[in-house]
Formats: sequence, C-alpha cells, structure tokens
Amino acid sequence: MSGWPSQKLAGLWVVLPFPPRPSAGPPSRRRMRSSCVLLTALVALAAYYIYIPLPSSVSDPWKLMLLDATFRSAQQVSNLIHFLGLSHHLLALNFIIVSFGKKSAWSSAQVKVTDTDFDGVEVRVFEGPPKPEEPLKRSIVYIHGGGWALASAKIRYYDELCTAMAEELNAVIVSIEYRLVPKVYFPEQIHDVVRATKYFLQPEVLHKYSVDPGRVGISGDSAGGNLAAALGQQFNQDTNLKNKLKVQALIYPVLQALDFNTPSYQQNMNTPILPRYVMVKYWVDYFNGNYDFVQAMIVNNHTSLDVDEASALRARLNWTSLLPTSITKNYKPVMQTTGNSRIVQEIPQLLDARSAPLIADQEVLQHLPKTYILTCEHDVLRDDGIMYAKRLESAGVEVTLDHFEDGFHGCMIFTSWPTNFSVGIRTRNSYIKWLDQNL
Repeated sequence: MSGWPSQKLAGLWVVLPFPPRPSAGPPSRRRMRSSCVLLTALVALAAYYIYIPLPSSVSDPWKLMLLDATFRSAQQVSNLIHFLGLSHHLLALNFIIVSFGKKSAWSSAQVKVTDTDFDGVEVRVFEGPPKPEEPLKRSIVYIHGGGWALASAKIRYYDELCTAMAEELNAVIVSIEYRLVPKVYFPEQIHDVVRATKYFLQPEVLHKYSVDPGRVGISGDSAGGNLAAALGQQFNQDTNLKNKLKVQALIYPVLQALDFNTPSYQQNMNTPILPRYVMVKYWVDYFNGNYDFVQAMIVNNHTSLDVDEASALRARLNWTSLLPTSITKNYKPVMQTTGNSRIVQEIPQLLDARSAPLIADQEVLQHLPKTYILTCEHDVLRDDGIMYAKRLESAGVEVTLDHFEDGFHGCMIFTSWPTNFSVGIRTRNSYIKWLDQNL
C-alpha cells in the first residue's frame, strides 16, 4: 500500500485518504488575481518604456516623456511598415502625424483662412481682421518644421500658431506647404519656399491681400527655420528683388551639418524630441544619402582634418570662439585627425551654405534684415542658433537672441491640450511680442 497514508489501529492497518488540498478559491477570484498580475506587468513595462531621465529644469517633464514615447511609438510603427516593404518609413510616419492632426481651412469671425497656391506651391493664407485705421497689414511668410520630411501647414499645431499670429498681429500669414522628403530632396524644398515667397511679394499680390510691401518678414521653426534662413540669404543677394524683407524670425533653427559635437549636441544627445542620432538621419535623408555614413558623421569623421573640402569652413563654426563660456562649460571639441573623405565626396551638399546657412560668407550676412532667434536649453540645435546670432552680430546685423532655460526642441507649437506645455505658451507669446514690436 505504498503511496497511501496509513495508520495501525488494533492490529489492523487502516488506509486513510490524502488530506484535501486547500482550495484556490472560486474561478472568478483566480481570474481576478491573474488580471491584476498582468495589469501590474503591463504598467511596469509602460513605465519602463515611457520613463527617460530628464533634467529637473525641463518644462513639464512627465508630459514631455509621454509626448516623446508617443512619437517614438509612431516611429517604430513606420519603421516596421518600411521593413515589410509596404511604404517608405518617412511617408508612413508623416501619414500618422497628419492623420491625427490635419485641420481643414476653417475661418472664424476674426481670421479668414484659405488654401490656395502661389506659383504652383500650396499655401494656407491666414488673414487677420481688417482695421479701418490700418488699411494695410503686415505679413509673415511662415515655414513649418519637421526635418524637411514631416508635418504640414495644415496640421492643427501650425494652424493654431498661424491663426494666433494673424489675430494678435492683425497680419496676413502665408504658411507654405512645401514638398517633402522622400518625394523631393535638397534643394527642392528651398526652391518651393523661394518660388512661393517671390510670388507673394509681387505688387499685385500684396495689393490683393492688403499687405504693406515694407512690412513683410519670414519665419520658420527647426527645418523651417533652416529654410527661412536660406531664403533670407538668397533674397539678400537677389538684385532683381524690389521688395526687401523687413525681419527674419528663426525658431530653434537647424543651421549646420559639419559638427555634431557642439556642446548642445553633446549635452542633449539623448534628449527628446530630437536626439542627435535622429537629427543626423534627417540630414542624410534630406540629401538622399547613405545611412551607412550616419555613425561616422556622429563622431565628425566627415569633417576630419584630412578632409580638405571642409578645412576652409571649420573656422566659421569654431564654437570655442563663437559660444560664451557659460555654454561651452567643460565640453571639448571633437576634431578627428583622419576620417572618411568619401562622405563629403558623395554628399557635397553638407558643405553647401544653402543647406547650412551658418557657414555662409560674411559678405552674405552683412545685409540681412533684423533677426530674432529663439533657442532652447534642452535641444541639440541650441548652439546652431547661438552661433548664428554671434556671426550675424559680427556682420553688423541687429539680433535678438531669446533663450529659454526650460525649453526643448519643438516646444513652441505645443500650446493646447493635451500637449500644452508652459514653456510652449511662453515661447509663443515672446515670439509674437517681438514680431509685434519689430515688424
């Protein structure tokens, strides 16, 4: 009777049954316990995915983590779509961005909004309310950001920004819907914004929108700031252009691709919304280059000392002399002795001032209009803007550098729920205030 419990009683062996196992409870309770364990695991995984270490000084850190996690998720979905051969990853990512934020050209009592085209380039025009005492309005040509590949003049973030500008400035805002990577590459984006702006500056077009020819400016954020800076330099050299721009306002602009180890690139290499690796990939995409070059470019192998093509331009972005000590801190320049000259041979656009306005000749900078540059502390592009401000000042241009210690890349367009950041509202107000005082 091995295997069964037994007890000897009065000379007899009595077989006893196994004691009953304790009950695990009713099935509903077991299911509830399993659900709680699963939910806890999912919450832990979500927290691990969302959480990234951020400086205490950044605006609304938890909200920024959530925004960054959302954007990273969209990027991963688009990369999967690309891997499966269904679409280019940038087309897929932009489809997601535009789908969640596209806004029709809806006019309000204060601002008239229309979609049209200027010389074949799509634009959205925002007209502020007419004022009898001011028959002619001032105007801004606005160029949206997005790494030359993403976003649209028609998504709500830019629609809301341009509406606010039109209303608060009593102005006409022309938001350009330029063509994007991968449908076109550099310099087609520049051609689009130049063509649309030249069309708008024609006397008959300015008259149609009741715009004062002497009060027109250009502006843009991120890659749009890059295009606005390139546009300003090109117009500055165009002797056939009768109407000159009064101001340019550049919002955390991307201005150079020669040094990806400025102090801000080193400090913010993993900071949302624009890590260094992603910015370098945007540059490569803009030029339809080879992704195999990305890692070499991150360590400045494309502008090493043995790359003769870059030697004459290094002095123009020598950040040890262009940046104050409060910015350089203990960061050291990354200057490789030997690198990969093949990169600039295959992508000579890296050294073209139309793509990198920061490296333009001093003579080109001298006659640029009054300039506003907004920079954010927690942004890889911070030093691009600060160095450009320094070069412009040295060329005799009147410059306002507006720096936000708690700002991050892209913050100015995040002003409404659920992506409303305190620094977004403050940067937008400061930007519009400067335009109001100087345009």
